[in-house]
Amino acid sequence: MVYSKILGSGSALPELIVSNDDLAEKLAKDGIETSDEWINSRTGISQRYIASESETTSSLATKAAKLALEDSNINPEEIDLIVLGTSTPDFIFPSTACLIQANLGIEHGAAFDVQAVCSGFLYALTVADNFIKAGSSKTALVIGADTLTKILDWKDRRTCVLFGDGAGAVVLKASDEPGIIATQLNAMGSLNNILNTPGNIRHGEIVGDPFLRMDGQAVFKQAVTKLEKSALEVCEKAGVKPSEIDWFIPHQANARIISSLARKLELPEERVVMTVSEHANTSAASVPLALDYARKQGLIKPGHLAMLQGVGGGFTWGSALVKF
Repeated sequence: MVYSKILGSGSALPELIVSNDDLAEKLAKDGIETSDEWINSRTGISQRYIASESETTSSLATKAAKLALEDSNINPEEIDLIVLGTSTPDFIFPSTACLIQANLGIEHGAAFDVQAVCSGFLYALTVADNFIKAGSSKTALVIGADTLTKILDWKDRRTCVLFGDGAGAVVLKASDEPGIIATQLNAMGSLNNILNTPGNIRHGEIVGDPFLRMDGQAVFKQAVTKLEKSALEVCEKAGVKPSEIDWFIPHQANARIISSLARKLELPEERVVMTVSEHANTSAASVPLALDYARKQGLIKPGHLAMLQGVGGGFTWGSALVKF
C-alpha cells in the first residue's frame, strides 16, 4: 500500500495587518457602518492580512512553498508535481502553479491549478494524493493560496469584512506508512448562485459584476449540513470514529460554523484548530494556514489523526483524514 505522507508545511501572509477597528475607520469614510463588535460577534474575526499591489497569489504561494520545503528537508529538485488551489490566479494563463515552479527553479514535473474556491486546498490535496498512489508522482508540493481582497466590493459590508489573503503549503511524499488515509470530495453546481464572482472578461473588458458576492445565511446552512455529512462519510471510508480524531482543522470562514460542526461531531473545543480570528477567511489558504499553525505550535504530534475540511463556492466541499 502506497500512502501520501505530509513531511512538512509552510505559510505566508501579507505584511499589512488590518484590525476590525482599522477596517471600520476605513469603511466609515465611504459611509459604510461597521464595528469590531459587529464583526467579531457574527464571525469571530478580529483582524485580517491584506495584500499590497506587489504581493500576489504567486509571491505568497512561493514563500509558503519555500518554507514547506525547508520544513520537510526536501530540495526543490525532488518535487515532481505542484498542485495549487486558488481562485485568484495571477494571470488567466499560464497557471499560477507554473509561475511558482519557475520561482522555485524547478524545470520538470507537472504543475497546474485547481479551482474550487475555499475547498481548493482539499481538492488539490486529493489530486496530489491520487497521483502519488497511482505511482505518477513521488514528491508533491500542494498549496492553497488566494488574494480575495483584490476582488472584494469594499462598499458591501456583507462580504468585505470577512476575507483576508494568504498562502499555505505542504510537501507530500510516497510512503509505506499511513499518511492521507481517506479523502472525500463533493460539488453541487445548482448552488452556484449563493457564493460567486459572476463577472468575466471578453475582448479585454470586464463583463458583469467583478466582485465576490455571497448569500451568507444560505452558505452557513449548506456548509454545516454538507460538512457534517462529509465528515461522517470520510470516517466511515477510513474505518474510524469521529471520537478518534485528535485534531479538527476546518475551513476558517466563521467561528460559528466551526463551533456548530464540532458540536455535531461531538468533538471538544480543545481538539479544534481555529485561526479565523487572526486570518479571517483566506479561501484556499485557510486550511493549510491553520494546519501549519497547529504544527508550529506543537499541537500535532506523530501518530495524531487530523480531519481537514473545506467548503466554498461552486458549491464545493470535502474532507481528508491525515495520519501524522
